[in-house]
Formats: sequence, structure tokens, C-alpha cells
Amino acid sequence: MSERIGLLLFAVLILVVLPLGLDSFRLNNAGKYLTYAFVAVGLVLCWGLGGILSLGQGVFFGLGGYCMAMFLKLEASDPESTAIQSTPGIPDFMDWNQITALPWFWEPFHSLPLTLIAVIVVPTLFAYVLGVAMFKRRVGGVYFAIITQAVASILSILIIGQQGLTGGVNGITDLRTLLGWDIRSDDAKTILYFVNAVLLIGVIMLARFIKNCRLGRILVAIRDKEDRLRFTGYDVANFKVFVFCVAAAFSAIGGAMFTLQVGFMSPSFVGIVPSIEMVVFCAVGGRLSLIGAAYGALIVNYAKTLLSESFPELWLLAMGALFIGVVMVFPYGLAGLYEQYLKPWVAERFRRRLPAAEPVIPPSAVGQ
Repeated sequence: MSERIGLLLFAVLILVVLPLGLDSFRLNNAGKYLTYAFVAVGLVLCWGLGGILSLGQGVFFGLGGYCMAMFLKLEASDPESTAIQSTPGIPDFMDWNQITALPWFWEPFHSLPLTLIAVIVVPTLFAYVLGVAMFKRRVGGVYFAIITQAVASILSILIIGQQGLTGGVNGITDLRTLLGWDIRSDDAKTILYFVNAVLLIGVIMLARFIKNCRLGRILVAIRDKEDRLRFTGYDVANFKVFVFCVAAAFSAIGGAMFTLQVGFMSPSFVGIVPSIEMVVFCAVGGRLSLIGAAYGALIVNYAKTLLSESFPELWLLAMGALFIGVVMVFPYGLAGLYEQYLKPWVAERFRRRLPAAEPVIPPSAVGQ
């Protein structure tokens, strides 16, 4: 019941309170923060329940974002809009790098349905290959975290190095329309914010279903006693691969919505630093709480924006303080502090306000 109330309050916050209380610029920023919440929710399943710490979620966030950006860039690169190029009809960065034909792997992104499928399939398939390669060989713990970090670094370097195919360090920019609809206007950004919020609520509900069903209990058993579960006959590797792929799919949805909300995608969201920040969002909110992780993404990103606007040099110090705080003071995040301190206090105050119950007289005592 408390989870349902928490989800309801979170839905009211992002669907009612924030749209009514923020101007279009701040609301667009809040929409950007919500895209990171998709990653944090996936990490609750992957890390909080399954004990799989991935320091490379930026890979899947970026792959989803790049898939959406490729469709939007092709729509913005029609022959009429690119008539001044040497080769009209291809993205401008390809023309600058003397590429005269659209690469084969860009062709499917002329179609929005294929793009939406690719947003889910490409990152999930990549996670499946990585997961099978690691978990079937029982690679886990800190070794898996380091490998995912290395993958994030490699992919970032690869994207930057293939400037003619990916836009290089600048990424894919100048994204204007979605099926002819101008996504740069304030009205469009507001509509995309609500789409983003509804999708996030749907993802949280799906993650909550996984957490509360038998699969969720198996993931907790893997986290706590993996060898014991393996000896009982369960194929632990398959469960790990599954939850890792689910977390990747959630991250990819967030990346695609980020591209629509912000209007570009670059390798700066794929590398090591953003991947570690995504883990911080989950840890601060609470790695065992789906709603807490979503709040963590909102709170940490709001603090980052606030400090960057007023004291840009303090953000790295604040990030370091968050690391120390999560490890030493509140290892289960803000949700853990609520469960440990605030919730018992509220329950006690509520109990004291209730009228004392009348004593119940047993029927046998009547008439004696």
C-alpha cells in the first residue's frame, strides 16, 4: 500500500505540481532530469535487487538517444534543406567529411516505427551480448563494474573517432522536427515533458511488477546468496542477463526521450563520467526503492543545475560529498532515511492522535 501511495504522490508531483509551478524553461529542465530517472529505475532492478553494479549505463542511454537522433537528423536532412551541400540529402557532418552516400546502417532510420524498435532492440541486444559474455563465465562484482566502465570509455572513443558517421565530438545536433512537428517550440517541449512523465510512470509500474513477483525474489536471492541459489538448480546467469537487459532497455528509453526533450545527442552522455553520475542518482535516492531512485535523479540534477548556475566550481566537490555521504551516512539513500527515521515518527504521531479503543468485553463475562 505504501508503494502505491508513493507512486501516486510522485505522479501528482510530475504531472500536476511541476507543470503548474514551473515556467517552460524550467519544465524542460525537469523533463531532462526525468530522462535520467529511467536509468535510475533500471539500476534499482539491476544493482539494488540483483547486486549487479553497472558503471556503463551511459552506453545504453546513449545508444537509445543516438537511435532517435539519427531519425530526427535524417528528417532534417531532406534534399531541399541540404541543397547547398556537395551531396544533398545526407546529414551535414557527413558532407563535411566528404561522405557521398548515406551509410547502410542509417537507412532503417528513415522510418519512425523501425526507429522506435531500434531504440529498444539495439541497446538490449548489446546488453545481451555483454551479459552472456560476462555472466556465463561468472564474472561479477567489481570486475563486472570495471568492464562496463571500460565499455563506456571504448564506445565514447569510437563515436568520437568516427566523425563522418556519428558526428564526432559534437554529436548529432540541429534536430528540428518529428514527422513535421517542430520539437523546438515551448508547446512541443511541454507535450514531450508529459509524454516523458507518463512513460516514466509506466516504467516504474513495470519495474514494480518485476520487483514484487517471484522473479524479484530470485534476484534478491542472487544478490545475497548466489552460490546457494545455483546449487538448488537455478541458472543464475540467465536471470542476471535478463535483468541487465531490462535495465538497458529502461536506460535506452530515457536516452531517446532525452534526445527529443533537449534536441541533440553527443558522446558526452556515453562515457565514464555520466555513467558514474547515473549510479549516484540511484544511490542518493535509494538503490532499493524505485520511487526513491526517481526522486534521486530529480534532486541530484536540480542541485547540479543550481550549483552550476551560481557556483560552477563547487559541483565536483558536491559530487564527492554525495559519494562519501552515501557510503558512510545513508547507504540506502534518501528512501532508507525515510524508512528508518521519518516513517516510524509519522506512524507514532498518527497513532497518538487516534482515540483510544474501548475495551472489548467477552460475551462470557456479560451478566456475571
